[in-house]
This record gives sequence, structure tokens and C-alpha cells, in this order.
Amino acid sequence: MSKILVTGGAGFVGSHVVDLLIKNNHDVIIIDNLATGKIENINPRAKFYQEDLNNHQKIKEIFDKENPEIIYHLAAQIDIRKSVEDPVNDAQINILSTLNLLESSIKNNIRHFIFSSSGGAIYGDTKNIPTSEEQKEQPISPYGCAKLTIEKYLNYYNKVHDLKYTILRYSNVYGPRQNPNGEAGVISIFLMNMLNKKNPRIFGGTQTRDFVYVNDVAKANILVLDDDETNTYNIGTGKETDIIEIFSRLNKYFKNNFEPIYETMKQGEQKKSCLDFSRINQKLKWRPQIELDEGLDKTYVWFLKNHKKS
Repeated sequence: MSKILVTGGAGFVGSHVVDLLIKNNHDVIIIDNLATGKIENINPRAKFYQEDLNNHQKIKEIFDKENPEIIYHLAAQIDIRKSVEDPVNDAQINILSTLNLLESSIKNNIRHFIFSSSGGAIYGDTKNIPTSEEQKEQPISPYGCAKLTIEKYLNYYNKVHDLKYTILRYSNVYGPRQNPNGEAGVISIFLMNMLNKKNPRIFGGTQTRDFVYVNDVAKANILVLDDDETNTYNIGTGKETDIIEIFSRLNKYFKNNFEPIYETMKQGEQKKSCLDFSRINQKLKWRPQIELDEGLDKTYVWFLKNHKKS
């Protein structure tokens, strides 16, 4: 059993990671400012601090009090469109707060730093589909630039301070608990629009994404705890689906009653994104278990039950 700090542990992916860590008998501390996370997502067996990572003194006090051994860093500003609109704010949240976390990690002898990165946003548009970790990173959004910047800092902290790290580059994660109001997630946004009897807006629509179910992502996070060395892994399905197809599949739950409103594709968004997960499959035997149709069924049922809370 380890004492583990999870930033963003009240959020979408973070809360699923926390649930699995506690199921595996780890002692979990959560830091979350609840900007997009929710109190109801928090596992009652975790210790929770409502705090912003940019409050450096408070973060120091939490480290001094709790003495965690491992950090899962999931807290972030993850809306690509917001990063394009305000790159400075994106950098403040995603880069500077992480640097403070890394400094605290060194001072408190953290033995493993597990970072939730972004496969799609980091690679940019590439001819190699599905894209492997060997692909040159060419982000086309400030959000992608911030994630890549943190990855480079992790390399520095590893080489200079011997901080062991794991980078998980996610494709497009979807599933229960995704916040359609505060997070980038087309499936959750479409479902909430439809449940509220609104025609969804589709920006472009022909762009493809690799949709991976949140429980599969959480399981990857647990597996890397036992990785014996520093590594970077793609977490995806290796399968492309375009946004119009996603709308069509979701519309079937509503007897095809909705018509999409088409708008111009937003700046900073990729045309194609799909990840090769061969490396983590070969090293740790991870592979996605939930196919898209099953994942959409589970997500629809959850949103149907919880949409008034979202």
C-alpha cells in the first residue's frame, strides 16, 4: 500500500483513478479546486483538500502534513478552444502550477510522478495513423504546447533530480462523470444537448478522433504504478471515428429526433487523431476492453440518470 496524492481527483478521469487506487487499498489524498470537478465524484475513503495548485504555500503545507510517496497529476485546464482564446491563462494553470508541484516533489522525495498528458494535442496532425510515441511532437494549440512543455520538464527533473516519471498520452476519453460544461468532450456535450432537447452544434464534423472509455484509462493509470522504469505511453484504441458518426450513434438513443447545426471547424483543432497503444501493450499488457458501442451505451445510461446534476 502506498500513500498517493491525486491532483484533479474530483474530476472526470481523476475520480475514476482514485476509485481504483482505493479499491487496491492505497491511501489517497485529493487536491482539487472544483473548477470542473464535483464533490459527488469524490470517493468517501479519500482525504480531500479543496485547493488551487497555484496557491504554492497551501500546497507546501499539504505536502508537509501528508508526506505522499506518489503523485498522479491530472488537474489541468483541458479545453483546447479556451487555450486558443487565452494562451497566457492556459500556461498559468497548466505549466506554472505543475512546476510548483514538481518542485514540491523533489523537496519531499516523491518516488514516482505520473502525468496525464494528451496524445492528440501533442502530436498535431500527422500522416502516421495510428500515431506511435516515436512521432515528432508538433502541437497546434497552446494546450498541446503546455502538455509538451511539462513532458520536457519531467525529463529535466528525471535527469537532474532522478525523479521517476510516467507520461500517459490520452486520446479522447469519454464516459460517466464527464463534465459537459467545464471540459472538452464531444460525447458528453452532445448527450447533454440532446437531453435538454437542443440540436447539437458540430464544428466541422469530418475530423476523426480515437475515443477511449474512461475505465480503460483508469486501469492504465493503475498498471503503471508497477512499471520498473521511466516511460511514455499512448493510451487509446487505435481506431478512428469522425464527429458526424458520433452524433449519428448518439441520435439513435433519441429516435433520430435531432438535426445537427453545422459550424466552421475551430482553430487549434486537429483533423485526424488516433493513437497506437502497442508500447504499453507490450510492456504492461494493457489494451482497451470497452468497444465504442458498449461505452456509448454505458455513458448514455449514466447521463440519462444524472443529467439534471450536470
